[in-house]
Amino acid sequence: MATISNFALRIPPSLMEDVKTLALQDAMSVNQFLVQAAAEKVATLKARGYLVDRAMRAAEGDLGRVLAKAGAPVAIPGDELPDGWQA
Repeated sequence: MATISNFALRIPPSLMEDVKTLALQDAMSVNQFLVQAAAEKVATLKARGYLVDRAMRAAEGDLGRVLAKAGAPVAIPGDELPDGWQA
């Protein structure tokens, strides 16, 4: 079984009311809601860090080489720009 850590969390009353309401709407406990919220935030920050690392490794001209391999653009019927639209 996984080890679970306990942490006393102080939340402003107005925020706690929102948390309780949203947890009830999603049919979950306040604890489950806060664990899910923390997990989502951690995942977002890790993904952002990964993307920043990838961007730092990019070399000038890489995108052009990738797009050159893709070939010529193919027009898709119905995907035209509307009349009067300016780029």
